[in-house]
Amino acid sequence: MQVHETEFPGLLVLVPQVFQDERGFFLESYNANHFRELGITCTFIQDNHAYSRDVGVLRGFHFQRPPQAQAKLVWVTRGAVLDVVVDLRIGSPTYGRWQHVILSAANFKRMFIPRGFGHAYVTIMPDTEFQYKVDAPYAPALEGGLAWDDPDIGMDWDAALHGQEPILSEKDRRLSGLAGFESPFTFEG
Repeated sequence: MQVHETEFPGLLVLVPQVFQDERGFFLESYNANHFRELGITCTFIQDNHAYSRDVGVLRGFHFQRPPQAQAKLVWVTRGAVLDVVVDLRIGSPTYGRWQHVILSAANFKRMFIPRGFGHAYVTIMPDTEFQYKVDAPYAPALEGGLAWDDPDIGMDWDAALHGQEPILSEKDRRLSGLAGFESPFTFEG
């Protein structure tokens, strides 16, 4: 597996070794021992699978507060997304900044997102299937989020949306911005 560190402490882009021939492909999707060797020691307890029919479906920026904060391993098995995170860890050298990567069924990339990040993605191909592992159970009372278009975050979505309005849930339409946000996350260094 190729590991690409980002300037965001703990945020990794992973590219598994893919064996391809005329029959198709094989890859090792997850290996706990290999992840421990990379310093990823969380125990994933749940797998989630989301489907989006249309281009421009935007989900996020979502997070879950402590004590049920979640680390995630995310990837796409059909279609493609522009996957975006924003660092919400107080004391982090990258606090309030965003990072993005294209995840697709064709490039096989995964992103490991530590606890303390807001996470969002927008579909850039129709019929996209997005999958992810989490290390804490869903806790509705602890879920939170920030507005996808918050000017304080400053993410430029236009390269993915091409001027179209995103398709949002009602919940995502009501999210507020980073100004006045009291982060429950602390950077551990």
